[in-house]
Amino acid sequence: MISRIFIACLFLGMYSTGSLLGCKWIVKDQDDINHQFHVYNNRALGFLDMMVSALLCIMFNMVLIYIDEDKLAFIVQILEEVAALFEEDHSSASWEENTVENFLNIVNKQAEELRSCSLFYTTQKVQRRTEMYFKRLSNEILKKNGYSAEAWETIRNITEDHLSQCAFLVNSLGNAH
Repeated sequence: MISRIFIACLFLGMYSTGSLLGCKWIVKDQDDINHQFHVYNNRALGFLDMMVSALLCIMFNMVLIYIDEDKLAFIVQILEEVAALFEEDHSSASWEENTVENFLNIVNKQAEELRSCSLFYTTQKVQRRTEMYFKRLSNEILKKNGYSAEAWETIRNITEDHLSQCAFLVNSLGNAH
């Protein structure tokens, strides 16, 4: 009886292993650089990256048609909102306090310098949406997850995207500033 169970398990194990090796989704083909799972997984991750900051991307795209003064004011607002976000309780994050302080000093310096270049006017609609967006980040990611290290890592990644978008906007400004 035990030998039959052993033979059945052995047969099942060998069959399972063989079937995995023949799975085209996880085995590299000689002509393919990556297997299908890898290709589709990269596509899925790309779509996730696009979805992370879809709302703010929409606002960034709206701002692209604005005049330079409006773009500058929008960037200043983003920088101020980022600074306010990182002022929240980040004690569970594995970051050194010194690093966070240096980051905040740089972000605040950028906002201050750009504010001096602008009349600092943004449309109420864009300003309100931006405020609500960052409030939602705070509530739905940080507070909801108890300011955990994972929540802060998510915020860090989102912030990195937004700072890159701000750099793009600055590069789109005319040479008048």
